Amino acid sequence: MKVSLEDIQKARESINDVIFSTKLIQSKKISTLSGNQVFLKCENLQKTGSFKIRGAYNKITNLTEEQKSKGVIASSAGNHAQGVALGATAYGIDSTIVMPVGAPVAKVIATQDFGAKVVLHGNVYDEAYEKALEIQRESGATFLHPFNDPYVIAGQGTIALEIFDELKDVDAIVVPIGGGGLISGIAIAAKALNPKVKIIGVEPENASSMKNSIKEGEIQTLSTANTIADGIAVKTPGDLTYSIIKDNVDEIVVVSEDELANALLILMENEKLVAEGAGAASVAAVMSNKIDMENKNIVALISGGNIDMNMVINIIDNCLLKNGRMAEIVVSIPDKPGNLQSLLELVAKTKANIYSIFQTRLKPYVSIGFQEVSIVLETKNHKHIKEIQDILRKNGYIILED
Repeated sequence: MKVSLEDIQKARESINDVIFSTKLIQSKKISTLSGNQVFLKCENLQKTGSFKIRGAYNKITNLTEEQKSKGVIASSAGNHAQGVALGATAYGIDSTIVMPVGAPVAKVIATQDFGAKVVLHGNVYDEAYEKALEIQRESGATFLHPFNDPYVIAGQGTIALEIFDELKDVDAIVVPIGGGGLISGIAIAAKALNPKVKIIGVEPENASSMKNSIKEGEIQTLSTANTIADGIAVKTPGDLTYSIIKDNVDEIVVVSEDELANALLILMENEKLVAEGAGAASVAAVMSNKIDMENKNIVALISGGNIDMNMVINIIDNCLLKNGRMAEIVVSIPDKPGNLQSLLELVAKTKANIYSIFQTRLKPYVSIGFQEVSIVLETKNHKHIKEIQDILRKNGYIILED
């Protein structure tokens, strides 16, 4: 069950004609925020939109003919699913993927488009995993584990080989952790090439199963794993990955949901890159100064970009509100002609852009003869919002919700 540098180099040969060798992109913005030279390893630009194709394809390549004839089954939050589906279809193998009910629609559709049968079951990866094992026992198909498998780990480790091809003097590689297959492969390869390189894992605060397990000295199972980083929402890490991480990973840090959301926004706005929650975890850690380094060469791995567009909208709006770049102001005005126009003219003088307006008299607290007006504004910052509120108050408006 051990994985070596030689296994990873062999995996590179096996998958070389299938994957993209994603290039490092130096980020001026994130470098400035962290005080380091930060390079992004963009596996969100990989085939299927994530690194998972590496391990899945390497595993399928190493199946016996008998295993291939029985078909394959896997459980996945979405990215492993697409890698398995693509690889299986390429070899003419039937594939079934069990995904959580809440898996992003984009990931479900993409998996089906790659040729797999999709079964939706459970709320998180672990529940989908149990269902997949049940189907495997009934069908006799070969189960392809998304992280706790030496061939999968070796495939993911090829990322480290590519990093060192481009950046020989890398000081640290920051990697999202779900089940642990990705960071396991990267750690094995990176430490073999340069024992001094720091390997730092990142988990969401709401799903830190590997960090808890390392701290307690044995594998721990979380009761819940609710996070926008659905790709790394794993309640129970693998035993193989646990042992590799325990011996090869220098540190595991955690990031909050707000830090994840802010990283997604920074990547979209400044780097023109779309990442999913799990993919942005490494950037969130670097941006939030969770990495105790200064003026070092740091590679932050963006592990995937398969995010539901509805989630993107929610994240952008939430971040803009919290950063003071969007605001909702609610006032009560007399229900007479011209009063709404006067309000809007006053707002226009503040140089705020109006996104939307909603008027209603149908609120129990709105006095007879008045109406409530809710205005959603594009603003510069929190100071700008306060200036708008002060101007409205000086002109006799009562702000119902600050």
